[in-house]
Amino acid sequence: MSATTTPRTNVTEREARQVAEAARQQDWHKPSFAKELFLGRFRLDLIHPHPLPDAESVRRGEEFLTKLHAFCETAIDSARIEREARIPDEVVAGLKELGALGMKIDPKYDGLGLTQLYYNKALALVGSVSPAVGALLSAHQSIGVPQPLKMFGTQEQKDAFLPRCARTDISAFLLTEPDVGSDPARLATTAVPEGDDYVLDGVKLWTTNGVVADLLVVMARVPKSEGHKGGITAFVVEAASEGITVEHRNAFMGLRGIENGVTRFHQVRVPAANRIGPEGAGLKIALTTLNTGRLSLPAMCAGAGKWCLKIAREWAAEREQWGKPVALHEAVGSKISFIAATTFALEAVLDLSSQMADEDRNDIRIEAALAKLYGSEMAWLMADELVQIRGGRGYETAESLRARGERPVPAEQILRDLRINRIFEGSTEIMHLLIAREAVDAHLSVAGDLIDPDKSLSDKARAGASAGVFYAKWLPKLVAGPGQLPTAYGEFKHHVDLSGHLRYVERTARKLARSTFYAMSRWQGRMETKQGFLGRIVDIGAELFAMSAACVRAERLRGEGEHGREAYQLADAFCRQARIRVDELFDRLWTNTDDLDRKVVEGVLGGAYTWLEEGVLDPSGEGPWIADATPGPSAHENARRPFGGQDTST
Repeated sequence: MSATTTPRTNVTEREARQVAEAARQQDWHKPSFAKELFLGRFRLDLIHPHPLPDAESVRRGEEFLTKLHAFCETAIDSARIEREARIPDEVVAGLKELGALGMKIDPKYDGLGLTQLYYNKALALVGSVSPAVGALLSAHQSIGVPQPLKMFGTQEQKDAFLPRCARTDISAFLLTEPDVGSDPARLATTAVPEGDDYVLDGVKLWTTNGVVADLLVVMARVPKSEGHKGGITAFVVEAASEGITVEHRNAFMGLRGIENGVTRFHQVRVPAANRIGPEGAGLKIALTTLNTGRLSLPAMCAGAGKWCLKIAREWAAEREQWGKPVALHEAVGSKISFIAATTFALEAVLDLSSQMADEDRNDIRIEAALAKLYGSEMAWLMADELVQIRGGRGYETAESLRARGERPVPAEQILRDLRINRIFEGSTEIMHLLIAREAVDAHLSVAGDLIDPDKSLSDKARAGASAGVFYAKWLPKLVAGPGQLPTAYGEFKHHVDLSGHLRYVERTARKLARSTFYAMSRWQGRMETKQGFLGRIVDIGAELFAMSAACVRAERLRGEGEHGREAYQLADAFCRQARIRVDELFDRLWTNTDDLDRKVVEGVLGGAYTWLEEGVLDPSGEGPWIADATPGPSAHENARRPFGGQDTST
């Protein structure tokens, strides 16, 4: 069968939405600071005083960080990894010896049992030396076998697999397919029940760690049949199983040491005992795992910000133009201020979200998603500014700089390495939609039937009555609040006055909620198509969350007597910068080119502007846009390469 006739799983837009909705964690049993923020309620009490780790967690975490710091400094050659596009086996062996594969695994399964806070600190440290090594550890523990088993596995599964993951085995997570990205309703890989086994067939794409993995978490569709509910289901699969072929090791613009591939399953038998959770629960397991798993990316983004700040400070003080260091020229100084203030805020968001995850008192699904979205976008901007500050040297590779006798600063590499974070684990566009769905959940809960075309008139009448009660109580509370009182949040007034920023957050949260309500009233069922509007709503919420976290962190550091004055200055700078961005986003809620853009897109797709493409040549080669993923035996040599060259599966 040719690539152009590869069968596809065809689903309607409504069917795809229903699958995604069914996989959502729909109940809210715990409070959520970010959810309240989108509803116009500034619940500072949920994050202030800043939650703190217990003494034993700090002791174990700091002890491990000391060992990891020494290992990273002496054993990881980032230039070699970039040059050879591989992580040396001895580096992975050393990480195993340290116990780094089991940072988040309970000690009773041979893990280190670190908190989310210290796990993220470890990832930031490793990622600053080599983002590829950071990606290896993150994919293994944040979304690979350990996390879903910790949350959904049976005791037998935990006993069988977690000790292996803690000490010897690398794991990977396999969801994406050549023709399936953020729309899992079209998942084509199948798992057909046969006796006490399931038989897997299909192709998975962009399998981070898949080339070197010993264990896989695989999402596959179980056909509905007698005795089988069916649906997308999660399995733990031995990577060395007969019928599994790593057909290709992918190469990217950045993260050159990452072991990411294309994996084909042909008649792969998986014991039913390896199924995680019930049939049909696969997507819910994946999304729930990602609720905290997403925090690994902002951890490495915060680490990248720290490195960007260090290089910007050292270079801008050394480099002179027109009689003074370039840092003292306002055009460059503003970039350094942005990097410093944003790094402070990213770490504040990360630490706050991580500690809330550890305490488990709050539902942090929105906070983690905001941290991932905001961290990946802001880290990219900081790296871009660093390249600009470095000028031509920022664009030049570290190897070239070294060869001509200058310090080999890999500024262009970090720009390339960070770019994927805006796509990994939910692209920015998908994160906007995911967070927006959660942000309007309260509205849909009471008024959703009003805008559902499939609901009956009686259903709409009941929804109207419920909505009337909800909005009669909610809307009046959006008129006034503590943000209008000059003395509110006075405990944040010390070396610098941060209380005004918190009053701004409180006022703006109410304004954000009013804007959301007005948009729902205006567009009703068409609201979900207004992705530009929803994206700006989410971006405003992200800025408000970051401002809140920055102020709370500054007050915490002041109370601890550790860099309090400087922390207040950084929080003040960040909040002032963020307020400018927020005000611009509010302007763009209603003054934008969204409708015009839609018409232009229709013209582009309809061929109206093909004349604009004339005068250039396309250097792209021939081939289908999407590779053939027809089930069947592999025609490729197996590119699987477990670290150390030994197969640890049983």
